[in-house]
Amino acid sequence: MNIGEAAKRSGVSVKMIRHYEAIGLFPAAPRSEAGYRYYTDNDASTLRFIRAARDLGFGLDTIRELLSLWQNRGRESREVKALALAHISALEAKVAELNGMIGTLRTLATHCHGDHRPDCPILDGLSNKEREVAGAVISSSPRTFKGEAK
Repeated sequence: MNIGEAAKRSGVSVKMIRHYEAIGLFPAAPRSEAGYRYYTDNDASTLRFIRAARDLGFGLDTIRELLSLWQNRGRESREVKALALAHISALEAKVAELNGMIGTLRTLATHCHGDHRPDCPILDGLSNKEREVAGAVISSSPRTFKGEAK
């Protein structure tokens, strides 16, 4: 099958297939005499595997490991489980961080009147990162707001 058909069967775009080949995540396809890439059903399965792993948020390095384990029939499932559990921990940490951000923004928004007055706890909170503003503590670390809604 050509790259377009492989893309259709796998759910991975042509652009991403080329990218995965370029970075060595997916082996470069052999080419016909006319220079067209051609793919097998096994290639489409591998691309579906990569797509599923990406949909679950795994990084490229971990996907390399997962692919290696998937293709190794002598693997031990404990290795796969360890990768999955590590990813779960990372996702839970991101969720906690996002919940903190939501709490902070909710608190700031609750204290903002949203009317004709110029004072705004949201802007005050963003400009005074080290102080507690309207009950929300905003940290000075980049992209991270910590706090809970009151």
